[in-house]
Amino acid sequence: MTRLTRRAFSLAAASAGLTLSAPGIVRAQTTGRLVVIGGGFGGASAARYARIAFPRLEVTLIEPKATFVTCPYGNLLLAGERTLPQITHSYDGLKARGVRVVQDWADGIDATAKTVRLRGGQTVPYDKLILSPGIAIRWNAIEGYNEAAAETLPHAWVPGAGEQTTLLRRQLEALPDGGVVGFAIPPNPFRCPPGPYERISMVASYLKKHKPRAKIIALDAKDAFSKQGLFQDAWNELYPGMIEWVPLNKDGRVTKVDVREKIFETELGTRHKVDVGNVIPPQSAAKIAIDAGLTNETGWVPVNPLTFEAVRARDIHVIGDANIGQVMPKSGYIANSTSKVAVAAAAAALEGRPAPGPTVYFNTCYSHVGDEYGISVVGVFRPTDTGFAETPNSGGVSPRGPLAQQREQRRLEALHADAWYASITKDAFS
Repeated sequence: MTRLTRRAFSLAAASAGLTLSAPGIVRAQTTGRLVVIGGGFGGASAARYARIAFPRLEVTLIEPKATFVTCPYGNLLLAGERTLPQITHSYDGLKARGVRVVQDWADGIDATAKTVRLRGGQTVPYDKLILSPGIAIRWNAIEGYNEAAAETLPHAWVPGAGEQTTLLRRQLEALPDGGVVGFAIPPNPFRCPPGPYERISMVASYLKKHKPRAKIIALDAKDAFSKQGLFQDAWNELYPGMIEWVPLNKDGRVTKVDVREKIFETELGTRHKVDVGNVIPPQSAAKIAIDAGLTNETGWVPVNPLTFEAVRARDIHVIGDANIGQVMPKSGYIANSTSKVAVAAAAAALEGRPAPGPTVYFNTCYSHVGDEYGISVVGVFRPTDTGFAETPNSGGVSPRGPLAQQREQRRLEALHADAWYASITKDAFS
């Protein structure tokens, strides 16, 4: 498979509304009550697809926020290249399709009675439940980093409101020229996007224009990361001398923070003073999945890879960031892709049919690293007897090379990223 074919395939998937992974057989006569918890890329896509493919299903989406602020493109807000309204989406399109949207917190699941308990006191019954609750921050996994600390050293990692990303943006604007921006980056697995390395790049882009003497130190609990060569090539060409990346093997794992003094302390006791700090803590499946007993010792939900039904509860399909998915990235694209498989499997079960498939799951992860400068990685994944596996020779990354040789490629990838964002948000929220 050539690079052109991979890229053309990726763009075709985006242009088609990301429906390539949707099951090919739909049964419009399916009836029943499908409840979806979580209005992000996974949950919104599931609710929309259910109404299109199975119009006789009663579809209820439970989501506490009136609008959804996406993690993808949140990093561009930090660079001043997007505004909050540009990455904010309402549920009006889903309501127009006949989805009942309940604006409340889902506080608990009774898998035996097949009900969802809402914070407002209401109980919502279901025949099939699609659970797409996202992640929870593991507070105090880094000593000294709790919810209060996030008001000084923001994580900006949870979507839906935008307050944390806006707070980090304000802190960057107040940074003195010559100041230090610190990043504490977790081990795998974690939600991506917003990717920490795209975030480093977008912060560097802002600093280059407005605080050119500022520095970035990125303390990483890993020794390698996705698209590493491409990112580091870009950092060297676009932001020479500005970014210091410290891997695990060079004492990069942050184990403690001093919120008052804004100090990141690493495993071997090295203390790094920062002026602005972005702490990205370790993560797990969201609290509702843990409370329902769906997670295992990893903190994530094991699922049937053909149907996304939770291993520990029947009739609950867990999609998006909350399931284990150790091979597949915790991305918006994967959440969108797998949502349709889960809905089709749920509908088939309601009719007493076997789930369609097996199917394949596609992922394209674009990253902006500078003005008109984009890079990407493509992956194709299949279910296996034990989980998921990447299809050999099916994906790849953008070609490396000096910017002088790759300038047009980088410009086109940035445009492709914009088209991908427009497509996936339309596929989820319109």
